[in-house]
Amino acid sequence: MLSACAVALRAGARRSVRRLPARSRAVAVPAAIRRARPFSSSAARTTDLSTRGMIVQTLSSVGSKREVQQYLSLFTSVSSQRFAVIKVGGAILTDYVDELCSSLAFLYTVGLYPVIVHGAGPQLNTLLEKAGIEPQFEEGIRVTDAKTLRVARDLFLQENLNLVNKLEEKGVHAQPLTTGMFRAEYLNKEKWGLVGKITGVNKQPIETAINNGYLPILTSMAETDDGQILNVNADVAAAELARALEPLKVVYLSEKGGLFDAAGQKISAINLDEEYEHLMSQSWVKYGTRLKIKEIKELLDTLPRATSVAIIHPGELQKELFTDSGAGTLIRRGNKLLSATSLSQFKDIDALKTVLIRDREGPDAMATVDKYLEFLSENNFKAYYDGPMNALAIVLPASNGRQATLATLTITKSGWLTNVADNIFTALRKEHPQLVWTVREDDENLGWFFDKADGSVTRNGSVMFWYGIENGDEIVQLMKDFTQNGRAMLGDSNLESRLYRAATNGGKPVAYQVRGYSTLARRPVLSAPVFGQTNGRTYVTQTNPNPPYGKKNAFKSKPARVALIGARGYTGQELIRLLDSHPNMDLCHVSSRELAGTKLQGYNKRDVIYENLSPEDVRDMERRGDIDCWVMALPNGVCKPFVEAVYEGRKDSNHKSVIVDLSADYRFDNTWTYGLPELVTRANIAQATQIANPGCYATAAQLGIAPLVPHLGGMPHVFGVSGYSGAGTKPSPKNDVGLLTDNIIPYSLTGHIHEREVSTQLGAEIAFVPHVAVWFRGIHHTISIPLNKTMTSRDVRQIYQDRYAGEKLVKVVGEAPLVKNISGKHGVEIGGFEVDKSGKRVVVCATIDNLLKGAATQCLQNMNLALGYAEYEGIPVM
Repeated sequence: MLSACAVALRAGARRSVRRLPARSRAVAVPAAIRRARPFSSSAARTTDLSTRGMIVQTLSSVGSKREVQQYLSLFTSVSSQRFAVIKVGGAILTDYVDELCSSLAFLYTVGLYPVIVHGAGPQLNTLLEKAGIEPQFEEGIRVTDAKTLRVARDLFLQENLNLVNKLEEKGVHAQPLTTGMFRAEYLNKEKWGLVGKITGVNKQPIETAINNGYLPILTSMAETDDGQILNVNADVAAAELARALEPLKVVYLSEKGGLFDAAGQKISAINLDEEYEHLMSQSWVKYGTRLKIKEIKELLDTLPRATSVAIIHPGELQKELFTDSGAGTLIRRGNKLLSATSLSQFKDIDALKTVLIRDREGPDAMATVDKYLEFLSENNFKAYYDGPMNALAIVLPASNGRQATLATLTITKSGWLTNVADNIFTALRKEHPQLVWTVREDDENLGWFFDKADGSVTRNGSVMFWYGIENGDEIVQLMKDFTQNGRAMLGDSNLESRLYRAATNGGKPVAYQVRGYSTLARRPVLSAPVFGQTNGRTYVTQTNPNPPYGKKNAFKSKPARVALIGARGYTGQELIRLLDSHPNMDLCHVSSRELAGTKLQGYNKRDVIYENLSPEDVRDMERRGDIDCWVMALPNGVCKPFVEAVYEGRKDSNHKSVIVDLSADYRFDNTWTYGLPELVTRANIAQATQIANPGCYATAAQLGIAPLVPHLGGMPHVFGVSGYSGAGTKPSPKNDVGLLTDNIIPYSLTGHIHEREVSTQLGAEIAFVPHVAVWFRGIHHTISIPLNKTMTSRDVRQIYQDRYAGEKLVKVVGEAPLVKNISGKHGVEIGGFEVDKSGKRVVVCATIDNLLKGAATQCLQNMNLALGYAEYEGIPVM
């Protein structure tokens, strides 16, 4: 009988989950579940990897592709200065500076800008001793006189410069911020001398540095209102910086790499709300460990619950940030757990019903929940939940020789962010020495369940898990029950089974779909089933479908569904080619009145037939949630009915897709986000649901002028020449090759819409005269820019190199770029930088492929950002 089962008894029943605070470990999950998807062969041959591909390649030894993609989406969903504050101790600067700089260079390369604050305590002790000055401490705080302060200040400036230079050597632009960052008053002048208590943080230089593409590097020196420099402990400075910036992560780099328990084991995670009092009562929590935990609690009590603190080794920064298992000690506030053993103990039964049914809507779902509550009222149970009920677990206790069973578990995104799921399982292990539960075999949460279980058995698409059962006869009996009855062995205790039965009609499944998301412990790692699998989930764990910070598909492994309206044009065809090689997008619908009924060519993922979608079709598709992203590739003035149809469809649906419009119709509408990632705050695009794609001329002109806007001495003049593909497919003099041969045609000599667009976006008036020439694709701009001060060509070129450092689709060159060299490429080349003899006028040249970076490529950048993928996914970078 048991031969029909695949039995997997977990080796080592007493695993780390019992020894450490709840935090899942990736190594405990079977390789078949944790294995990252491989690169495509073409990507492996590519020198310039996409951002996401580079991350996965770099971290292939420490985490899966899904983990890395999801954490990158999370970190890029907030403004740059809210990503992380990293405190670097003096010992790190002495002994681990190369590892530190490599880790920071990695973050910088993928577009993450942590704020760095450093100390130099050990170095200061050494210098003072060499100078014959005995370092003095009172209550752990350095007593600082004028001589000590002078040595400290010179040392801190030198260490700051050394770190900045090391980063520059690795291609990281770093900005030293050594004065004016912290306002302070004397902590206690009589007791500690020139030591400060921080009273304010100047955030503006940090924001400016990051906006200009620099990592901010701060020293822990502060100033009084009258300009007196004061010494401040670097840990204190980092804490105050965190309070001002409210980052997602506060990182303390440590040579030890974390906090350790009495047995010398690294503590993986600490949930302060649940564990603080217990921890502080332990005899081994003393001295520095006790002080550190206390200080971190005081810090986190003043920050949003989404903020966490990590204590890690500098060489493990990437693993800590981009994997579920982490590397050091993760500390967060978490939530206290409540419990109930009767329905009367719940303050609001209607709220309980809402929790039980969330994300499980289907036929007769509410009636099924009502019956389930009747079942609970007649049976013993215990519910575990947090205050806001972001997490709820219901357990039926052991009785009549049967083990306790986990009846239901529901977690929201907020619940994962605060680690409630792990806290609940910790409570379950304390109160229920044995527990049994069942899950479907295709559940994306298997990794998490395997980590919580001591054993498992698989049968006919379902998995039974257990922990704490060591009697072989009991295990055999469980297997027999499961083999004979499958998940029905748990009877009516399982809410998901009841809902599934309610959602079937005569044994045939009906429209009962629940969006499924991964429940890997420790952090909110959310994903749907891979493309081609069923989306229905009717089993133990359900989570909230709302990804963090407004991201639409930030954590999906199922490709985003794309509809292209206006697929006949040149831009539409280029976008189809890009989507064909994109690993995370699926082109489901293409609409063209002229081509309706014919097969789409150049798309190999599926057979797609051109449709002639009406606004009514679009409205209904949006209402049903069929599409994740609409791309409007229509002429100016045509797409409004389709956009309004999407708006109309949203009124009767919880679904909210992304719209990217390639026309000029919404570029001047403040309710839309202008999508030029190199010049617009990327976080704004990532949170947008309606994006106006810039024009081709306008993109190259803005990139060609933007770095010099602060130095303008007058109106820039742009002489632009485009290939005739820019005139579209509809016959006209501007795409008549016979007329263009041996010719160049100027048009819209004043008032061209791109003149207005560029002026609006740059905040400075420009003059633009467009021309069309005989080549097919590519634009060349010659831009004359008056300057408000004397500059050399080298000065100007350096400004552009600094501004576009790290931008994968902008290439700064020396000579004036040529159209034939940009044709078919996905970026912009900027060069020339010829300054006239007065030194107050420069001519800059820019080239762009109007169909790619001028349209389709830029559209895909915006789609990637708005849908939660890495910006350059599917784009061959320059």
